[in-house]
Amino acid sequence: MRFRFALLLFLFARSALAQTEDTPVELTGTLAKARAAGAITIAYRESSVPFSFLSPRGEPIGYSIELCRKLSEAIGEAVGRELALKWLAVTSDSRIEAIASGKADLECGSTTNNLERQKQVAFSPIIFVAGTRLLVKRGSPIRSYRDLAGRTVAVTAGTTNEKAMQEIARRFKLDFRILEQKDHSESYARLAEGKADAFATDDVLLFGLIAQNKAQKQYQVVGEFLSYDPYGIMFRKGDAQLAELVKRAFHDLAEDGEIERQYKRWFLQRLPSGQSLDLPMSPQLETLVRAMAARPE
Repeated sequence: MRFRFALLLFLFARSALAQTEDTPVELTGTLAKARAAGAITIAYRESSVPFSFLSPRGEPIGYSIELCRKLSEAIGEAVGRELALKWLAVTSDSRIEAIASGKADLECGSTTNNLERQKQVAFSPIIFVAGTRLLVKRGSPIRSYRDLAGRTVAVTAGTTNEKAMQEIARRFKLDFRILEQKDHSESYARLAEGKADAFATDDVLLFGLIAQNKAQKQYQVVGEFLSYDPYGIMFRKGDAQLAELVKRAFHDLAEDGEIERQYKRWFLQRLPSGQSLDLPMSPQLETLVRAMAARPE
């Protein structure tokens, strides 16, 4: 995608800083920081397949990563210089703080946009819709949350899935143990080791872990959705210039078909493991992408 360079003029024509056509544009927030540093820092996840994970060479790759690369190009064109990409590994627990504190400019992973998090950070338009389900070993008697009494459930600390499972236990008075882990790979490992009876996280991440580990014969995803989780790219709250740029950049990505192309690449084609999720775009996401492609306000 070639981002419209005229965006910069659009962004600030409405600003009090741009009183006349001859008034120099004054960058603020993340755009000013990126312009001065000649770089942008992207926070990524190491095992959120296929959104943000490490390639066999140890490089961040995935659906969210590619969308963030396009967004970084848009930022570079808007500030008038090519930007280097710097990378910061984060976990579910550290990702929000990384953005809020300025350690990273964009967080490109599998992060749910909800009202609680909107108090601390801002989000791009929705790029995926998921929900909490359970991963179990084939042959397990667990088929839904109703079968969890007396069991141990691995969750990744700092996720909406952890809160969903706490709420399930409270609401239905189910006595199961919640085993917190640092990242999805560790939660998966506890299940593989037999230290957990189930692993609860977003269904698409479970399918991604199964594909990455070539474990279709060993594991299965079971149960109904236990939460609603719309994903977005995180950036700093209160940054009006960046917020406008993000909105218009995603409009361009949707209108150009880039979001659909990246979706096909990461959800319908083979991953580096040689496996594919074979997960067509949901009707909900198709509707969201069509709305995104409509002319922004």
